[in-house]
Amino acid sequence: METPPPAPGAKKILVIDDNRVVLTAMTFMLRAKGYAVLLAETGAEAISILRKEHPDLILLDLDFPPDSGNLGGGLRDGFLIIDWARRMCDAEKIPVIIVSSLDPEQYKARAQAAGIPTFFRKPVDRQKLMAAIQSMLGGTPSGPLA
Repeated sequence: METPPPAPGAKKILVIDDNRVVLTAMTFMLRAKGYAVLLAETGAEAISILRKEHPDLILLDLDFPPDSGNLGGGLRDGFLIIDWARRMCDAEKIPVIIVSSLDPEQYKARAQAAGIPTFFRKPVDRQKLMAAIQSMLGGTPSGPLA
């Protein structure tokens, strides 16, 4: 089933995750609620998108494999990607939600220090994630969440 394109002026959400299955699932879920979805599999892609698109919200994984696409292998950590984005792309005011398979308790202090209070562990409770997104963005352009 194909989802309709987002309405003009739809809130933009950048999903940063190296797992294409997660990216596809997030795309369907977010588009079905009227959001415009931007996708990045690497830190380099995320930085490029942030510079061009200025999303309204970021959904961030924390663990990325080493590869040349991660700016020489240096941005393997979601926190480093966000730190870099905030310094290079004027992204300090963009809210971030962590969506990761890593244990949230292990990263709680680091997330709070980075100003990221919301952490969802994969597999994600879609209703709770959508409620958090709606809360941060103030609703969706296509109507209320179900």
